[in-house]
Parts: sequence; structure tokens; C-alpha cells
Amino acid sequence: MAECPNCPQCNSEYTYEDGGLYICPECSYEWSTESETEIGEDNKVIKDSNGNVLSDGDTVTIIKDLKVKGSSSVLKIGTKVKNIRLVDGDHDIDCKIDGFGAMKLKSEFVKKV
Repeated sequence: MAECPNCPQCNSEYTYEDGGLYICPECSYEWSTESETEIGEDNKVIKDSNGNVLSDGDTVTIIKDLKVKGSSSVLKIGTKVKNIRLVDGDHDIDCKIDGFGAMKLKSEFVKKV
């Protein structure tokens, strides 16, 4: 039996292979066999709601009305956000929006212009 790699999330040695995926039973993380041959997590690809690859400096449009936490304001659908910056974390877009100021957005709620 082939030796499976340790889990990249929790470093568990109890991973197993299921079809084309490796699965960790301790943290439930799944990754493909091809991802090991790709370049590491430093080159994480961030995509918009349509699957287009985003990069620093892009202009995006908000696709859904978003409530602003701690405010009664709402970011309206179609709001254009210029010169985005990609960051790590749950909210992977850092930007400035006219009338609101600095914000962090999730890439799943924007589309590339």
C-alpha cells in the first residue's frame, strides 16, 4: 500500500486516499492528488463569483446588496470597487469604497469588470 502524505491542515498522519482525493479523518480536510505537485499555498488563486481570477488592482462590481456591519447602511448591487487588494483570510479583498471608506469583502460577492 502506498504511503499517504500528512494532512496539510493539521499534519495528521492518518490520511487516506479516496479516488483522486486525500482525506484527513481528524479535521475533515480534503485535497486533490494534483495539488501536491502544484506550487504551495503562497500562490493561492482568488476567483470572483463567475470564476474569473482576481488580481491586485482589478476593478470589481458588487453582485448582491450587502449589509455593513455596525452601520445601518447597505452596499447596493452594482457598486463599482476600484483598485482592490487581495489579502489572506475569510474576507479576501481589501478596498476603499466611495462613501463608505475602507472595507473588506468576500470574493464570492463580487464580479470582475
